[in-house]
Amino acid sequence: MPRILTKFFGECDCEPTALFSFPAGLPGFEDQTSFFFLTIPGSEPLLFLQSASMRDLCFILLPVLVVDPHYRLELTADELSELQFSPGQKPAIGPDVLCAAIVSSGNGEAPTVNLMAPIVVGLSAKIGIQAIHGESGYSHRHPLPLEEALLAC
Repeated sequence: MPRILTKFFGECDCEPTALFSFPAGLPGFEDQTSFFFLTIPGSEPLLFLQSASMRDLCFILLPVLVVDPHYRLELTADELSELQFSPGQKPAIGPDVLCAAIVSSGNGEAPTVNLMAPIVVGLSAKIGIQAIHGESGYSHRHPLPLEEALLAC
């Protein structure tokens, strides 16, 4: 089993089948196309999206439905094609796709999540994108609900 060295989690065992392809990378990291997800016991519902080749690159994510149980995922025809879904198909969050928001924090400000540009991963094809939708009505700095369920993180 291959081991991947990470900055925040040390060495991680990572089966090749656990890798997800991001063919276009992520904005600002277009050269990083292979990632894997980590969960840390006791930090649920947080997810960590770790680059397989850049040990310092790890994104903190929250499933969008944790932040907004009524979140509406809308994907363009190009995005559906990138994720290997049929045109017009409406993949469901959970059974078809993982949809998660990047968590941001800094400068002493309360953490926020980016609901305008979620990370979307087709679970069957293991292909991911960041679906950026400026006109979605969602914010890139959506306040993080600090409910008891999230405070455990």
